[in-house]
Amino acid sequence: MASVSIIDVSPRDGLQNDARLIATKQKLKLVEQLVAAGVSKVEVTSFVRPDRVPQMADADEVLSAAVQIPKLEGIALVPNLKGYDRAKIYKPDEITWVSAASELFNQNNIGLSIEENLVQFNKVTTQAKADGISTCFAIAVSFGCPYEGDVPEERVVEIVGKAIEAGADRIGIADTIGIATPLQVERLMPKVLEIAQEIPVAIHLHDTRGLGLANAYSAYKAGIRIFETAVSGIGGCPFAPGAAGNLATEDLVYLFEQMDIDTGIHFEKILDVADYAASLSTNNPLGRIRHVEKREGIIK
Repeated sequence: MASVSIIDVSPRDGLQNDARLIATKQKLKLVEQLVAAGVSKVEVTSFVRPDRVPQMADADEVLSAAVQIPKLEGIALVPNLKGYDRAKIYKPDEITWVSAASELFNQNNIGLSIEENLVQFNKVTTQAKADGISTCFAIAVSFGCPYEGDVPEERVVEIVGKAIEAGADRIGIADTIGIATPLQVERLMPKVLEIAQEIPVAIHLHDTRGLGLANAYSAYKAGIRIFETAVSGIGGCPFAPGAAGNLATEDLVYLFEQMDIDTGIHFEKILDVADYAASLSTNNPLGRIRHVEKREGIIK
């Protein structure tokens, strides 16, 4: 049977923009429930400035506890060298380093140019290899930027090549504002896979225009086997005005299940996790609707 890997990012990308501060123990309960449902890789937090992203102020507490959870491969997002120095203390399995395919987004998000960001990433990969920590180089706004508009495919591919030269263990291609179309995905992802060669490539999809699931299917047909999603479709980026939540993990699990593609995730259990995530987040009420449908036996 064919298989795919789904990385759930709800504790980080799903909650980071939520207006209500969520308790550390609730975030950890979400991570534990994800693992119990069969999600082996979870992006648990990010080491960003608390004054810019208050929801992630407890990053140290979350990661230090999460790495103790059995069967979890814990991922932490780090935006700079200082963030890496904080995260490495707790020995996550992987760190995600974010750049952007747009200069303006990069400046607004992390205060660096794309080239300056790559210089720092070179330093991080050297240190991470010595520390035994894998690195994912994620490229935000790969399909369109809220500040610059269209993003040339060639720019994304060029950045992928430079990230691989710097030593990235994984590449992430993100539709940060959720405006990609299946045709765009069909065009870009084979180019990324061609230059990445043996380096794994993931796609990270948001659902602003309701095309997240269609884009995931298009990515699968193009050869992508790693997907980043969030239960109940929660999420949003503080630096991407108008962006909606992530593609819902449970929706993607259902799609692949109906295609006889193994995700390793238990569908009924992930619905329960989606209910819990929806109870924490103010960004997406759809989880509660799913909860009612499931209990009435509409969702099988």
